[in-house]
Order: sequence, then C-alpha cells, then structure tokens
Amino acid sequence: MGGKQAPEWLAADADGIARAASLLRAGELVAVPTETVYGLAARADREAAVAAIYRAKGRPDFNPLIVHVASPEMARCLAVFDDRAEALAAHFWPGPLTLVLPACAESPIVPAVTAGLATVALRMPDHPAMRELLNEVGVPLAAPSANRSGSVSPTTPQHVADSLGAGVSAILDGGACPRGLESTIVALRDDGAWQLLRQGPVTEAELAERLGPAKPLANARIEAPGQLAQHYSPGKPVRLGAERAEADEFFIGFGPIEGDCSLSETGDLALAAARLYACLHEAAGSVRPRVAVAPVPDEGIGAAINDRLRRAAA
Repeated sequence: MGGKQAPEWLAADADGIARAASLLRAGELVAVPTETVYGLAARADREAAVAAIYRAKGRPDFNPLIVHVASPEMARCLAVFDDRAEALAAHFWPGPLTLVLPACAESPIVPAVTAGLATVALRMPDHPAMRELLNEVGVPLAAPSANRSGSVSPTTPQHVADSLGAGVSAILDGGACPRGLESTIVALRDDGAWQLLRQGPVTEAELAERLGPAKPLANARIEAPGQLAQHYSPGKPVRLGAERAEADEFFIGFGPIEGDCSLSETGDLALAAARLYACLHEAAGSVRPRVAVAPVPDEGIGAAINDRLRRAAA
C-alpha cells in the first residue's frame, strides 16, 4: 500500500479533496493538512490501512493514534462522552484539543489504532481542507504526524515529501500549518479526574478553568502520541537554554538572541510555536553536527514548546 512511485500532489480544491477521499476510502495513505501539523491519514476502521501507517512511519505499535472526526456526532459513535467531554468539545472543537475517552463497545475503530487500550483519542480539526475531506470521506481517519516516527513533525507539504517520499500515496497541499504545534491531549478519567497527556496550543490553565486542577500523571503507560521520552528529533545532539552557539552548532534563536534562524525575533510565543518545526527541519539539514536553542519562557504555550524541545534533546 502506498506504492513505490512519488506521491500524487493534490491541490486543496474540490477535485483534490475528492481524489484524496477516494484514495482514503480505498485504504490508501494520504498526507493531510491540519491547523497543527500535517497528518498521515488512513481510515481508522480498516486493519490493513492502519498497518500501512505504522509501516510508513516506522512507529512503535504501543503508541496509539489520534482519530480525526468530522463532527461531535461522529465522535459520539466512537467514545463515551460525559458532561465534561461535551463541554470541552463544545468550547474547543473544531480546534487543537484531543480528548482521550472510553471507547464505545460498538466502535468500528480497529485495535491497532488504540494500541489495545480501552480508550480512544479523538479530535475534530480546524482546517478548512481537512474538514471538507472528513465530510467527503465519511469515515473517521487515524492521522498521526506525517513523518518518520521520532523525527521532526511536518508543517509544510515539502516536509512530508522529504520525510516519507513514496511511503504515502498522495499529499493534499493545504499550505503551511498555521498553529505549527501538535494538539493538546487531555484524558478524562472515570473517577472525575483528568490528566494532561501532552501540552499544546490549548493550555493547562484553560483546561483547569473548566475542569478544576489536573491529577498528577503518575504512570508511564503510553496512552497518546508524543509521550515517548525521545521524540521530534532532528537527528543531531540538541543543547537547550543556550545564550550563544559553539562553532559546530546550528543556533535557533528567540527574542533578542539571534541565531541561524529564529523562532520569533519579537519573542511572540504563538509565532514560535508555528515556526518550531520549520527551524528544527532547517537545523536537521544544516552541515553543522549539533544544534543549540536559545531559552524560551516556560509559560503559556511556551511550556508546550519546551516540552517538544526537551524530547528533541533527549
């Protein structure tokens, strides 16, 4: 599946979306744009299609996949929504929030998507081309980031082509991802508690406003993407909190600290999130064997940026 030829490059217009939907319904892999990063999509109700995702990414089979849905109605066919889940979906969907919820007994999602867990990770993305595609294809789509597992996440179609090449049947070109940072993942527990499994554009403070304080994450079980200790790696040693670069380091700047590229010259954390993976891709392509990154404030979305940087440096 996915073939050995170069992927089709599809415009995000009616014809391109119809072609992408046709490929997905047939069980093929299509790289798709979201507001966060590009996803490697396959229908989540077919074992062979999901297996192709793992094959293309080289992804560990204990790492669950996020399922993308067209609507809350589709989501309710896949998971049990309590009042908290309904409230979060009403406020944050469509958008960069993934909910980890108990899976419905009659859910069509195949076990390979959930890695055998009794929960499923669901998101309703907020990208016009992806929303049109989900409505067109008519089935939930498993869509982890469209890159080799553990490497830098893709925020442009070219990043996808460089990482996966012929491992994907088509790339739906929706331009650069506006958010540039993977979704926040929150797990809602049966006892009324909740846990933040991955930081992202929706902050812990925003969730706590609606859910109360989070429960500490006390176990090491992998329940969602991005929980592996080493992830988002540019394939080189990464040094964090650097005020200046050594001679053999590609330097990623922030704010007043200049570098070979900058997350944001003005210290804008939202822009830094959007540029994070582009800078890491640039660092990966540099002839310099090491990477250094200027300090980023650990507040708001900065906490999510630093989470990704720590994993890149692990």
